Amino acid sequence: MTVTTHIESAQSRVRAEREAVEGKREAIETFVERVATLSTDPAPSAAAGVTATAGPRRHGDPTAADRCRTVRTAFAETIRPHSVDDTDGAEPLLSTIRTELTDDIAVALAPTTDVSFSAELKGVVVAEARARRVEAEALVAALDRERSALDDAASTVADVTEWLADADGTPLTDLGFDALRARHETLAAHRDRCRGLAERRQAFLDESTASRSRAGISHRTLVPYLYEDFPVGHPVLSTVASLDATCLNCQRVVRDHLVRRA
Repeated sequence: MTVTTHIESAQSRVRAEREAVEGKREAIETFVERVATLSTDPAPSAAAGVTATAGPRRHGDPTAADRCRTVRTAFAETIRPHSVDDTDGAEPLLSTIRTELTDDIAVALAPTTDVSFSAELKGVVVAEARARRVEAEALVAALDRERSALDDAASTVADVTEWLADADGTPLTDLGFDALRARHETLAAHRDRCRGLAERRQAFLDESTASRSRAGISHRTLVPYLYEDFPVGHPVLSTVASLDATCLNCQRVVRDHLVRRA
């Protein structure tokens, strides 16, 4: 008797994704630390937006350009390797900065932009990077909840499938009426466990993972993202439905035997 389960594959997927996101979170932290140590140019008089508050670069002063280049290098060595939009390394560096930090920051840091590395620009870069870190922390928290939910599902599925495997080793013709009735009742109990697991999973999908003052990540958004390459969109629900159907078929067979012996 075979029950198709996708839960073990889902557990492996969550472990790999959590490792990747945690790596990105650490990379962002390193980037913030490196940028925070940089000195800045004198504050300009303007104060409106990244490019205005950053102020013009002083022509002939290599220090201003060097600082922006240092920020680009720090980004390339920390966050860029973990960027989901740059998995093959072909995306231009400023495009990745635009994706991860904002258009304005990418423009301000571009070597062709006449903008100095002011305290305002530094503050905006650090603040935006910290926002990405908070998002990564929220995703780690969501993955931890998904891992816990998968462990719960795996435990239930393992209990039922192991019982089915053991029971399958004894032909129904070898069982008396009371043993058949007990098997029928056990199958009913296992079906109840399957339904309970399905209900818990549906409730879980309706929740979100809060991160500090932010709304967090919806589990219904997380699940399609995690399992888009799987043969089924909902590994837990698909497995539970298959297991419940197997128990139902077994019940019908047992019931036939009970009717014939009544």
